Amino acid sequence: MSRTYVITGTASGIAAATAKLLTEAGHKVIGVDIHDADIVADLSTKEGRLEAANRAIELSGGKIDAVIACAGLAHPIPTTVSVNYFGMTEFLDALAPTLAKSDAPRAVLISSMASLMPNDPALVEAMFTDDDETKALARAQELVDIGGGMEQLIYGSTKRAISRWVRRECIKPQWAGAGIPLNAIGPGIVRTPMVADMIATEEARAALDSQVPMPLNYYLEPENVAHLLIWLASVENTHVTGQTIYIDGGSDAVLRGDNVWDLAD
Repeated sequence: MSRTYVITGTASGIAAATAKLLTEAGHKVIGVDIHDADIVADLSTKEGRLEAANRAIELSGGKIDAVIACAGLAHPIPTTVSVNYFGMTEFLDALAPTLAKSDAPRAVLISSMASLMPNDPALVEAMFTDDDETKALARAQELVDIGGGMEQLIYGSTKRAISRWVRRECIKPQWAGAGIPLNAIGPGIVRTPMVADMIATEEARAALDSQVPMPLNYYLEPENVAHLLIWLASVENTHVTGQTIYIDGGSDAVLRGDNVWDLAD
């Protein structure tokens, strides 16, 4: 059965691999990116998100079976907040009513292993609790101005916030009530253009490996992640929702061990 997928970030990386696999399987894919896509849009702005959503509805003929939100930035700058958090939540919210018309609607997005790493509580609160992009951008700029590594907290904060958003929103009428599983995945290190400089030398890889150890099969290829995204967005996924599923070669287990089950923590 052919399905229609809307995927953001399709110009490269995980989204490009996902789009390729789905297209080869006979599905219709509508790609969204800032360049080289079916829909060229800037998801760092509210106008761009709504324009992209409206265009996706138009190109799909009003029938969207799944949304896979992959577009993201890893730069320690305020724009990362706009793309990684608001660029996902507002885009998904805009497509939810159309998605709900599908016989088997699904939504899945990219979080990260970084969701488990140090973050800035004030920035997370501005995104997740306040849903205030202006406030979040101002706090991100404060972290940049403080410097000294504080700006590096921006990326992890966006991923912590988006994983919490999935957890909170998944059981609401807009999602669970409409029969839509809503999930995220948290990749470890994936060989994509986004991390090319971070793994370019032996020294760089050693530094990264100390932060994100991956004892099982080491770094991921985009296709490894794509297969998990595709299953979560498939008709076979009927009850998995609200989860951030870590596809990380064991990083979570190394870093947190079994204390994740200790309710006292």
